Amino acid sequence: MESGRWMGRRGAWREPSVLPGFAPSLAATLLWLGLLVAAPLAVMLATAAGLGWSGFWALVLKPRVLGDLSVSVSSALAASAIDVVFGLVIAWVLARYRFAGRRAIDALIDLPFALPTAVAGIALATIYAKEGPIGAVLAPFGVAVAYTRAGIVVALMFVGLPFIVRTLEPVIAELEAEQEEAAEMLGASGTATFLRVLLPPLAPALLTGFALALARALGEYGSVIFIAGNKPMVSEILPLLIVTELEQFDVPGAVAIATLMLAASFLLLLSVHGIEAWVRRRHGG
Repeated sequence: MESGRWMGRRGAWREPSVLPGFAPSLAATLLWLGLLVAAPLAVMLATAAGLGWSGFWALVLKPRVLGDLSVSVSSALAASAIDVVFGLVIAWVLARYRFAGRRAIDALIDLPFALPTAVAGIALATIYAKEGPIGAVLAPFGVAVAYTRAGIVVALMFVGLPFIVRTLEPVIAELEAEQEEAAEMLGASGTATFLRVLLPPLAPALLTGFALALARALGEYGSVIFIAGNKPMVSEILPLLIVTELEQFDVPGAVAIATLMLAASFLLLLSVHGIEAWVRRRHGG
C-alpha cells in the first residue's frame, strides 16, 4: 500500500482526510443545527401553541399587526427587486471590466456585511433627512425618504445589495463572451441578446440572490428603525412591534407575532426557491 493512502470498503484508493467520516460529521451537523436553529424555533412554536388557536389568532389578527406585516413584506419585496436590477449591473461591471478604483468599489460592496446596522441606519437617516445632502435635493420636488416607508426600502436595499452582487459575480465571470459575439453577428439586438443568451444562465443566480436579500430584509431591524417613521401600520416594521411587545412584557403577544412572521417568511422563501428550482430544471442547470 502506498504511503499516505488507504483502501476503502469498495477497494478504491482514497486520500486520507482531516475531516471525520460521514457518521460523526452528520452527528455534529445535526447537533449544531439543533442547538442554534431548531431548539429556539421549537421553544417559540411551543409557546405559540400554548396560546391555543383562538388566543393565537386574536393576537395576530389585530389591525396593527397585519398592517405592520404588510409594511415589512412589501418593503422587503420592493427592496430586493430593486437590488436585483442594480446588483446585476454592478456585478456585470465588476466581473467584466478592469478599471481604476475597481478594488475600492469591490470593497464597498461588502461594507453592509461589516458595518453595524444601527450605524448604517443613523447614516442613512442623516443623508436622507430634509436637511441632509440627498434629502435637501429631493425636498423641493416633494420627495421625502427619511421617516417614511421609502426610508425602509432604502435601508433594506442597503443591507441586501451585497447578496445579489456576490451571488451573480462568479456566474457572470464564467459566461463565455463568444455567445454574445455570435448573437451580435447574427443581427440580434442588445435586448434580444440579454433576454435569450444572457438571462437564461443568470436566472438561477438572480433568484438565489433575490431569496438571500429577501430573507435578510424580512428580519432586518437595526438599520430600519432609525430611518423609518415607525408609525404603526404606515412605516413601522413587524420586528419593531415584536420588540415593543417585549418591552411591555407581553411575551405571548411577541411570540405570536414572531410566529406569524416566521410563517410569512417561510412561505415567501419557499415560493422563491420553488421558482428557482423550476427555472433550473427548465434550463438544465
